[in-house]
Amino acid sequence: MVAAALLVLLLIGLGIFGWYSRRARSGQQTPAAPRAEAPASRSPTPPLGGPGEDIELPPLGESDPLVRLLVGRLSSHPAVAAWLTSDSLIRNATVVVQNVAAGGTPARHLRHVGPQAGVAVRGEAGDTLVDPRSHQRYNWMADAVASIDAAGAARLYSTLRPRVEEAYAELGSTDAGFDATLERAIVVLLETPVVEGDVRLVPRGALYAYADPRLEALLPAQKQLIRTGPRNTRLMQAKLREIALALGLTEDRL
Repeated sequence: MVAAALLVLLLIGLGIFGWYSRRARSGQQTPAAPRAEAPASRSPTPPLGGPGEDIELPPLGESDPLVRLLVGRLSSHPAVAAWLTSDSLIRNATVVVQNVAAGGTPARHLRHVGPQAGVAVRGEAGDTLVDPRSHQRYNWMADAVASIDAAGAARLYSTLRPRVEEAYAELGSTDAGFDATLERAIVVLLETPVVEGDVRLVPRGALYAYADPRLEALLPAQKQLIRTGPRNTRLMQAKLREIALALGLTEDRL
């Protein structure tokens, strides 16, 4: 489903592999982030996305071939094709959006397409900075997001809405529906600040945390977006805003 698929592509570039490792070869795993409260959402009316294509949808468990075909029309970028090699595309994308709407991270659902190298740092003890060269490993992901056809994304979301809602119901959700969850996820990411200049880190056990308490207090999904660097944050937020408007969200809701 495209709107969620697009959000997945956006999230692929979010520093999937946990907090800044203090040692490049450290084998430590990142502790799971607590489920955070997301910004309040206003229920969207009418349903997001507008009219979809008049096609017969296969059952949810058999929908991957159709999703690959339709999403593949939106961009020829290799990162899009990489995401489409996974299985249970609608189910996984729905979980990812739900996680981000709650402020969390989609790490375990995206490892097969995320950056493999660790985050580099520079400076002396007591004045550790993120090496800006680390941001470059996310350039291709941000470029993939920027390549997506926003209008086509909104149309495909509407087309696949019945299967999206079915996957969402499987998660045991009892709220107003997936539209509201998608809107919350979009808002979480669009409210992420673009951080220019040096980004200082402080030791936290075997890992690093942001030295700036305002950054450290952000939601996990927002902190991961910052990790992609200012160029990529801007690029992905711009496309996400374009998608949101194509879905029918208005500026006052963003």
